[in-house]
Amino acid sequence: MPIIEVKFAAAPGRRVARREIAGTASALAADILGKSPAVTAVVVEEIAAEDWFCGGHALAESGLASFWLSIRITEGTNTRAETAEFIAATFAAMGRLLGPLHEESYVHVMEARGFAYGYGGRTQDERAMAARMKAPVPA
Repeated sequence: MPIIEVKFAAAPGRRVARREIAGTASALAADILGKSPAVTAVVVEEIAAEDWFCGGHALAESGLASFWLSIRITEGTNTRAETAEFIAATFAAMGRLLGPLHEESYVHVMEARGFAYGYGGRTQDERAMAARMKAPVPA
């Protein structure tokens, strides 16, 4: 159910497959946040190092990589500890893929209320209610 957006600028001379970035982001969301890869969408966009500025300087000048990853999830589905682990693991994984990272590389976990977020024309609240209705009643 999450949508993940990744913008990145790789270190000079480093070629990175968008598919590898998308797969890594989806795997981290599954392994740490418990999000199903079957309903995870990922958008990956490469930005030229000359067009990415940190602290007023283009990444091309520093020789470093950077990224911005945002993930939208349903509010209350993850703990603070899980979110912190996801942020740390994402930073480490992107460093392995993109090369040495500028410190101003960001991960943003955005929680949306279940009534205001969904896919396939249904809100997350509607999906949760439908799942509860199908669940067996405890004896």
